[in-house]
Amino acid sequence: MTPRRLTTPDLVLATHNPGKVREIADLMRPFAVAVTAAGDLGLPEPDETADSFVGNAELKALASATASGRVSLADDSGLVVPALGGAPGIYSARWAGPAKDFAAAMARVNAELGSGDRRAYFVCALSLAWPDGHAETVEGRAWGTLVWPARGTRGFGYDPMFLPDGHPLTYGEMDPDEKHAISHRADAFRQLVARCFAP
Repeated sequence: MTPRRLTTPDLVLATHNPGKVREIADLMRPFAVAVTAAGDLGLPEPDETADSFVGNAELKALASATASGRVSLADDSGLVVPALGGAPGIYSARWAGPAKDFAAAMARVNAELGSGDRRAYFVCALSLAWPDGHAETVEGRAWGTLVWPARGTRGFGYDPMFLPDGHPLTYGEMDPDEKHAISHRADAFRQLVARCFAP
């Protein structure tokens, strides 16, 4: 089936996470598409009940598109550690608890890993949904190694402990442009652009 192209000059970002809003807004800027965060519209956050990143991204995008009547873009992302059986995975945010304490979440990952294999990857599923229920969804990945202690104060989430392959700095130490060029979100966004934005 032919992918659906984005033809509207604006969309809703189906997230209440300010870090994701900043990153996705930066990625959208070259396409002259205005973005509004779901939180700014007072849209509720749906329960993430799917069992995959793709499923949760689609769930959030469709909920936002239905509630707002506008094309919506949702992200579901997290850290996958094979040595922990794929955890924290789709529960990455929940490991940080209600207070969103990612310092504690990173410490938990490090403690559970111990001397185990520290290879890991970030996943980002992006779903672009229309109010009629149609969705286009892609998934990007970025591999790296988990370091301890965590390094850097930039980025968000697990960024300070993730050292991407081939780079000397963690995501938490990189300037935003450098991270945007290589991240899991950038990988997914390139796929989405090719599918829905390219002429």
